[in-house]
Amino acid sequence: MSTYIIPDDFYYTKEHEWAQVDENIVTVGITQFAQEQLGEIVYLDLPEEGSKYSQGETFGVIESVKAASDLYSPVSGTVIEVNTGLLEDMSQINDDPMNTGWLIRIEMETEKELANLIRAPEYRKLISDKK
Repeated sequence: MSTYIIPDDFYYTKEHEWAQVDENIVTVGITQFAQEQLGEIVYLDLPEEGSKYSQGETFGVIESVKAASDLYSPVSGTVIEVNTGLLEDMSQINDDPMNTGWLIRIEMETEKELANLIRAPEYRKLISDKK
């Protein structure tokens, strides 16, 4: 049984994305739990900078040797940065999905949407129910 890194200051989606908020910039990635469930990531389809997404909208696809999954935007806003290094070397997302394996950064339109996300205690309960 793994002990997952679930920072208390991050927000989470029920689809296993994490969101780290720094003022109006939100860094988005997949949780360690999601990475472990997927297994080795072999393909990523990430958006272009400047793309706009609504909260809950699909912004990309992540594929592993086991499955393909959609990636969902935790907030509405504009993509201001894409971790393009992952496209050449996916080991960062496999080895460190909660840090260097981040996917995109979004300039958030409204902080009010953060209330629709879950916090660390609720996320821990969500994944403990799946074990």
